Amino acid sequence: MGSALGDTGIMLVNTLINLYLFVLMLRFLLHASRADYYNPISQAIVKATSPLVAPLQRVLRPAGPIDIATLVVALLFKMAGIALICMAIFGFPPIGLLAVAALAGVVNAILKIYFFAMIIMIILSWVAPQSGHPGALLVFQITEPVMAPVRRVIPSIGMIDLSPIVVFLLINVLDSFLVGALSRAAGPLAPLI
Repeated sequence: MGSALGDTGIMLVNTLINLYLFVLMLRFLLHASRADYYNPISQAIVKATSPLVAPLQRVLRPAGPIDIATLVVALLFKMAGIALICMAIFGFPPIGLLAVAALAGVVNAILKIYFFAMIIMIILSWVAPQSGHPGALLVFQITEPVMAPVRRVIPSIGMIDLSPIVVFLLINVLDSFLVGALSRAAGPLAPLI
């Protein structure tokens, strides 16, 4: 019984860490896509992440579309989360494995955000193509920088836009090869990614 409760607690902690990492990566992608800063959802994401990101942004200024401070905070946060869980289970892991696992977690979070944003974008394009809802606007703003280059290469066939299919394939390839390789390199820490 105690082991089951311990496993449940570890799973809960890992889920909470990944949820906050997801919010940090949303902030990173909102900046990268130059999404509307005054959107209420953007404001909520900035407020939720500012306690960790704002102090570091004084030192690490964004470099164009790359918000370096948010990226560093995300990596450090994921590393700390994995280290905390590992210490509860078997002790402090090697720092190299910890860094690789954290990088895999950050890349995985970015790919998941794009994956779910693409699904939401496709559904919205069918049911509410001209929606003015703040969430719909952010989804379109996040996905457009990824979709536009693909649309230039693969034009629409009549009313059918094939670019989401290509982007889904790219996401799956990156997930399989990049995140997969990083997960294998993380060894025993892979389940915590």
